[in-house]
Amino acid sequence: MTDTDFSAAPGASGQPPLSGDADGNLDTRLLDLEGKLAQAIADAEKLREEWLRAKAETDNVRRRGQDDVAKAHRFGIEGFAGALLAVKDSLDAALTVENTSIDSFKQGVELTARQLDSVFEKFAVKEIAPAPGEKFDPHRHQAISPVESDLEPGSVVAVLQKGYTLHDRVLRPALVTVSQ
Repeated sequence: MTDTDFSAAPGASGQPPLSGDADGNLDTRLLDLEGKLAQAIADAEKLREEWLRAKAETDNVRRRGQDDVAKAHRFGIEGFAGALLAVKDSLDAALTVENTSIDSFKQGVELTARQLDSVFEKFAVKEIAPAPGEKFDPHRHQAISPVESDLEPGSVVAVLQKGYTLHDRVLRPALVTVSQ
């Protein structure tokens, strides 16, 4: 028994064999097949060119995206830095005043602190300042030392330094002492 593939035999595909048949002319059929082959090659080349263009466009989009991310990292704080310039200007102006008093310095510092608070509010920078007796939160507080206190154990006794968050992400935890 032989393993012959009859589907590849002339006439097996529903087409008449290439050699003499009653209906067709061999030259006409060859020209028809050559035309179909040329069309298939042209279609393949067109699809290849479209694929190359799409690939190039994808590479360009990827490169532009990487550039945008790099610029965002580099200039992401531009608005914040620009808003802080008014605070810096206030501090510089306070240093140039000739005739000063403790009260005028205090008023200047209060004004500058309000400007800074305004900038923080605008950019969602919030204070972490737990009240005495508040439960210690290791995600938002950093315990400096345990102390003896009348408060419930594990409670904040005092805030040594305020902490800050940016959009609910801790920039710096509050430094606190905690009751034993």
